[in-house]
Amino acid sequence: MDLNAVREVGQAVSAAHLFTYLAPEGAQEAAEFGVTDRGPAYLAFRSAAMGAVPWQVTLAAFYNFSPRAVRAMDGVWDAASPERWQAARFKAAGRAMRRVGVRMTADRLAEARSLIDPVVAGADYAGKALAAANASVALPPDPLVALWQQITVVREWRGDAHLVVLADNGVGPCDCLVLHTASGSLPTALARTTRQWDDGEWAAATARLVARGWLDSDSTGADSTDATLTGATLTDAGSAARERMEAETDEHCAALWAPIGDTGARRLAALIAPITDAFAAAGTFQGVRPT
Repeated sequence: MDLNAVREVGQAVSAAHLFTYLAPEGAQEAAEFGVTDRGPAYLAFRSAAMGAVPWQVTLAAFYNFSPRAVRAMDGVWDAASPERWQAARFKAAGRAMRRVGVRMTADRLAEARSLIDPVVAGADYAGKALAAANASVALPPDPLVALWQQITVVREWRGDAHLVVLADNGVGPCDCLVLHTASGSLPTALARTTRQWDDGEWAAATARLVARGWLDSDSTGADSTDATLTGATLTDAGSAARERMEAETDEHCAALWAPIGDTGARRLAALIAPITDAFAAAGTFQGVRPT
């Protein structure tokens, strides 16, 4: 596999999946279960495919959340079963895609499924907890939502692979989040609010990355409490490290896309682009890069 094609389809898949965490329909569906806190709702929706697991299992699978953030999901399975959360997630995804006017003809949907289905069917799920869980979920009858669920499977597969790369490179849960926000693709305030690392933990992670030469110590003011709230700037070495870890993730993912090859991977990326385009046009990705 051409790793450029692997990167291209990986970015397209990530972008087409992202809206579910930003569109208001998810919060509306969660409110029907009496869950109005965005954090527990997110955790319930995303981990529902794994079943009624303890919060510690979700923490292990999600990696960059603090224990205090994930512990807050206690009680979500009392509010509704994982099966009901999963059904609500499908409903929210369908409502959101209809609201923004995602346009995919029946032929386009069928072609996209002809490419992504063999990828999902042929994937090796060893060590891929979230991907395996999502692959076990029965597809909904709505063709567009069913495609989105297949997109979710391969999105989580890449995410599961990336966690292995992070661990291999000694980049811990808070460290990877600080590095991600320093790249500018995720607002620091949003990351800190949702992942709930405290000032001390954020500052310690920043200091570790400064020591590795990946963040600019002058820009971070690593000894300043204010710096933990405003973020940091990547050095050239930090940018190179991030790219190297993305490339290592691409290498892991090459086998995933082998059933359809470079041409199929690039064609799938083009076929699912209308999902991302519609949400981008609707302003859904404000302040967040969809790739």
